[in-house]
Amino acid sequence: MPELPGLFITASDTGAGKTYVATRMVEALTKQGRRVAVRKPVESGCEEIDGQLMPLDAQTLRLAAGAWEPLASVCPNPLHAPLSPPRAARFMKRKLFLADILISCTKPQQADFLLVEGAGGFFAPIAEDALNADLAAALGLPVLLVVPDRLGAINQALLGIHAITHRGLCLAGVVLNQCDAVRPRGMDNYADLRLWTGAPIMRIKNDGGVEALLNWL
Repeated sequence: MPELPGLFITASDTGAGKTYVATRMVEALTKQGRRVAVRKPVESGCEEIDGQLMPLDAQTLRLAAGAWEPLASVCPNPLHAPLSPPRAARFMKRKLFLADILISCTKPQQADFLLVEGAGGFFAPIAEDALNADLAAALGLPVLLVVPDRLGAINQALLGIHAITHRGLCLAGVVLNQCDAVRPRGMDNYADLRLWTGAPIMRIKNDGGVEALLNWL
């Protein structure tokens, strides 16, 4: 992967492991001496701790980057209900709009790399007037697609690749993330995807893979 100014991390679906992959990316970049600004501009399903909503995924990313920015900068929109961001925001008598989310994703001068993690899948709504795809297009960052390495991954990966490239966005690569402890015998989504796309692909397990990510960057 060539040196990039930033990445937008999206997924084929909710629960694909975006935050895990994003965290490993941040750790890898930090080890390379890069100062990474992380953004998860919207996070649903936040628990209330001491009277405040705690975006745990955003906090994980923040700590991986060295915690040099306040959590409110990493995630300015923590939401309580485990629903799509616009619907969760409405339960809090709020409305989210793309213009506001974009402002929160501005790269600070102190950083040389911006990593933005979306909410849900590429075509999931993130605001009243925008899908994650719209946010990615507005940011103009290369897009990294995370796909669970399980049965159905080939279809999900190819659909995601088509959606990203059809929008005219740069596809940084596809990460097959092994979320399940055991994979079906004989399954090799990595090899099969190589037959159908020339996109960069790597495979990691959900209990490691930092070294592989370092080599891939």
